[in-house]
Amino acid sequence: MSANWLNGKDNCNAHQILDAVVITDVLIVGAGLAGLSTALALPESLSITILSKAALEVCSSHYAQGGIAASLDKNDSVADHITDTLIAGAGLCAADNTTNILSAGQQAVQWLCEQGVPFTQIPQANKKYNTEQKVFTKLQTADLHLTKEGGHGCRRVAHADDATGRHIMEALTIKAQAASNITILPYHEALYLLTDNSDNRCQGAQVFDHIIQRQITFHSRAVVLASGGLGQLFQRASAPNVCVGDGVMMAWQAGCRLANLEFIQFHPTGLALGDSSFLISEALRGEGGRLYCPQTGDRFMLEIDERAELAPRDIVARAIAEQINNNGLGYVHLDVSHLPAEFLQEHFPQIYQTLLALGIGITKEPIPVAPTAHYSCGGVVTDANGVTDVAGLYAAGEVAYTGLHGANRLASNSLLECVVVGRNIAADLPRYLKALENLDTAAIYESINLSAPTIWTAPTLKDTQAITLSSFITHPLTSDDYEDTDSNIDTNNQAGKITTELKILMTTYMGITRTAESLEQMLIQIQQWQQWLEKSELSQPNINASDDAMTIDKLAHFQLARQLQLATLIVQSACQRLESRGGHYRRDYPNLAATARISVIEPLSNQAICPLSGINNPTSEIQKHHKFVQSEQAV
Repeated sequence: MSANWLNGKDNCNAHQILDAVVITDVLIVGAGLAGLSTALALPESLSITILSKAALEVCSSHYAQGGIAASLDKNDSVADHITDTLIAGAGLCAADNTTNILSAGQQAVQWLCEQGVPFTQIPQANKKYNTEQKVFTKLQTADLHLTKEGGHGCRRVAHADDATGRHIMEALTIKAQAASNITILPYHEALYLLTDNSDNRCQGAQVFDHIIQRQITFHSRAVVLASGGLGQLFQRASAPNVCVGDGVMMAWQAGCRLANLEFIQFHPTGLALGDSSFLISEALRGEGGRLYCPQTGDRFMLEIDERAELAPRDIVARAIAEQINNNGLGYVHLDVSHLPAEFLQEHFPQIYQTLLALGIGITKEPIPVAPTAHYSCGGVVTDANGVTDVAGLYAAGEVAYTGLHGANRLASNSLLECVVVGRNIAADLPRYLKALENLDTAAIYESINLSAPTIWTAPTLKDTQAITLSSFITHPLTSDDYEDTDSNIDTNNQAGKITTELKILMTTYMGITRTAESLEQMLIQIQQWQQWLEKSELSQPNINASDDAMTIDKLAHFQLARQLQLATLIVQSACQRLESRGGHYRRDYPNLAATARISVIEPLSNQAICPLSGINNPTSEIQKHHKFVQSEQAV
């Protein structure tokens, strides 16, 4: 079945399934900036299928406000950009990958210009205009207006008003939909990756089609994981509801290492109004916005850091959290009313109009803000070319750990990483496919027994510490809500309730500050939920068996089990980092360790039982129901 069966269009009504198998050259899981950058940079000779778990605009890239950081100003340099990134990363940035990615910044932004992204430009009266379209005939990086954000020593953030992500995604989506070799499939959720146990090679994915509620097997020669982050494990998050870390777990199950999961970056200034997930761009502080205590009127950041409101995000977020703890209001004030009203309306039209509709006029009154879960600095271990531990599997964007962000991401480096690594993948992937063809030819005609890893070099890490995964300890189910799974309890409602309570638990104990006691309490509660899930009759779907296909009901339990296990991995990583560094702050260990080490969780063995409550490792030979029991060892 051809991968072009939707002709590259986001057309749900034209969606037809002729069989349950799709064959494509390259499968991209995720339709955000990393996924689209990869697809558009790959050779047109390759058939490419892009999966989006929901509608195309439901991704973190779409909601990015601030911009994309790159050394573009004549007074700036790549060396300065690297220095600022290393400082923000608090000793945990991978120097080689950081240099590789940031050095490609100017080329990446220029590539976006060529794709039609309408970046905000420096007003120039003598510019030559296209009289029909009323836009510059050729947009160059030298034309772009640059703003400044926290941690940057100068202006180096290119932006499109205050909705950069939306403008970038709209431009790239138009390009991708017009490409004859690219098929975009919205509402297709990847369940797990398909790997060949004989040579540890990724060959596709099992996918749930939400439109017709049916499983589909996608076979491909290579897979690009661009599935986004895990912000929705928290109660307050800037990420859309699809960002639950499923890509991280799929890669781990398939044989990839995970790194630095404990480093969750909290954006300092989320709108603190009801249950809003709207962000107040850091660019407001870059243009002079100030943080005040609502009760005293004190500008508290002046006493915290010499950079004041433009200190790195972890510092500002902790300072705001401390203020909130003291004032009991749940917010602090961000004030930009001292800036010219015309300037605010012109440079921040989306923020201005959104808040005005909510009854907040930013030209005259302050904005209530509070920290919100925003970005995962850890993820699937890759190099700067997106190469993972599994042959044929690449990863880019928030799902990946390149080491660029270290312990705390420098503002606006994430969009740059998506474009640079996506384009790097597009440059490396054809090499892998050609080598794979040669390998297959040698095996057939020359009787040479070779495997995919011989043409694939896994990324290397320096100064690591292995995370020990604790054994499963049985705890009694103390909550009446989870005791009787044989009664007529609506198990889907219970799963939804646990999902909500998990968010609260993560926000309370895995938030901006942590302690050993609270983290241990979290693990006990998560294990109790896992026990309930195991007892539920819907908790153990064998999604490989033809007589027990995945259904919507079973999918909810599958998703919950995966989130509970991911939360366990995050909490155990936080438990074993006995220091405070970047976005990880321990009240019981407030100082830096002598050596900065990367937390590493080794991949789940294909011969082991998958520690997802009731879910077996789909690529292993073990396909029976098992209870998760894992020995207390470093894995």
